[in-house]
Amino acid sequence: MELHRTQILLEKGQHQILALIAEEEKRSLSEVVREMIARELRYRQRRQMLLAARELQADYNADPNLTAFTAIDSDDFLFEDEL
Repeated sequence: MELHRTQILLEKGQHQILALIAEEEKRSLSEVVREMIARELRYRQRRQMLLAARELQADYNADPNLTAFTAIDSDDFLFEDEL
């Protein structure tokens, strides 16, 4: 993993809590912050995907061409040559 140096300013209380977490977990403050940032980025990506799916839901429900294959039983579809 390639790391880039970045300087951020934290509120005093934020820094104290992060330092405490790092000490308790025997990790660096940077590692704790990177983990928290990664978690937030994953959350935001999932939220974006959920919002996009919600926007498409009406089209999916209304367009029979989009739902045509939902009635296919997956086992029948996958193993029809074996029947």
